[in-house]
Amino acid sequence: MLKIYFREATQHPAPLAVFRILFGLLMLYALLRFWANNWIETLYINPKFHFKYFGFSWVNDLGVFNYLIYIICIISCIGIILGYRYRISIISFFLIFTYIELIDKTTYLNHYYFTSCVAFLLCFLPAASYFSLDAHKNKEVSKIPSWNIDALRFFLCIVYFYAGIAKINSDWLIEAQPLSIWLTTKYDIPILGQILQFKFIHYAASWFGMLYDVFIPFFLCFKKTRKVAFLFVILFHVMTKIFFPSIGMFPFIMIFCALIFFDDSIHKKWIIQLKNIIKMIKNFIKKNKIQNTKYADVSYKNHSLVLPVFICFFIFQLIFPLRYLAYPGELFWNEEGYRFSWRVMLMEKKGYTTFKIKDSVTNKIFYVDNSDFLSSFQEKQMSFQPDFILEYAHYLAKHFENQGHKNIQVFADSFVALNGRPSQRFIDPNVDLYKKIESFKHKTWILPLKDEIYGL
Repeated sequence: MLKIYFREATQHPAPLAVFRILFGLLMLYALLRFWANNWIETLYINPKFHFKYFGFSWVNDLGVFNYLIYIICIISCIGIILGYRYRISIISFFLIFTYIELIDKTTYLNHYYFTSCVAFLLCFLPAASYFSLDAHKNKEVSKIPSWNIDALRFFLCIVYFYAGIAKINSDWLIEAQPLSIWLTTKYDIPILGQILQFKFIHYAASWFGMLYDVFIPFFLCFKKTRKVAFLFVILFHVMTKIFFPSIGMFPFIMIFCALIFFDDSIHKKWIIQLKNIIKMIKNFIKKNKIQNTKYADVSYKNHSLVLPVFICFFIFQLIFPLRYLAYPGELFWNEEGYRFSWRVMLMEKKGYTTFKIKDSVTNKIFYVDNSDFLSSFQEKQMSFQPDFILEYAHYLAKHFENQGHKNIQVFADSFVALNGRPSQRFIDPNVDLYKKIESFKHKTWILPLKDEIYGL
């Protein structure tokens, strides 16, 4: 059956073409929005120090040249939308966008990772084989392997499902946390603000959020439930945007990506309508009738290496989010295996962390003012994330060594509050963090949470 599916199952490329156009438009808007809000300078150029992902310390900001790579990325988005030199456009977008996000892990968001993953898949898919300038120049195809489209659908199912099972925990379902904290602050929303103060609303939102994420991919997969499911997708993400406006582009990305689940006949109708609009514009400009261009009825055949690449990609996506099982202690507290696992808006964590620099020979000590080295956003993120704390401790040690200090030890005095719990000490204050090296091993210098969160 699998051999028949991969070799013989085909469908019209219209869903892939619509997905390409919408993805390009969303990314174009996101990049322009980022530039307009001056975040390029605020997040990447101004900071003296950038927190690095483990293994990617070589990725550095390019100063004012960050604007240049953004321009190239914007041009790539236009190429993706038009399907012009598509392969070059999508590969350059994937490489540049991913590079930008690797500059500083302070800016990590699930939908940035999601965007890089989707862009990676699109590098191998024939998304410009239909309704594109490339196809106009060459030949449009009428059929592509079904798994080309199903790969995107399957990836969305993984994202939703893992986000859903991550919510099956005692904090989310039994305590309605952190939604109880967040929703009670939304009292200024007209009409809804007062309703959001009720505890039963917090529980209803928590349970609905879990059930939505777990089951929505299944309902989108079946034709009988697809339209109703898509209405829920719109409702869920619009409400998310209203309640949490700082979430950015994520709701819009998930709404438009969900369109990939609809049949190719619907996508073909959308493209025909779009063609008619384009034709009307051309007729208006040229004041003459444009004849329909006919293309040969040909099929697209994937390169033999694409399928193995996708299989490896999906094996990784299925296994990597489960790596937290290899670590002892509470995941929300230690955050070992938390990132890149589709855990969305699961915790409210705040911390306060100060650093003591000590000369191990003379025992002289002094304390660090974090604002001398970090932006306010960086300091906030550093204060409750252990890998940030360790990396920053090493940065401080090297900085003061360069200033002539010797025999340096670095100690952290850190207190963190998780999901409404009382603040408690987070890092062992007697451990010299300069002697600890970042790795995939469990960080024994993180003090255990004085509570237990049950669930997956």
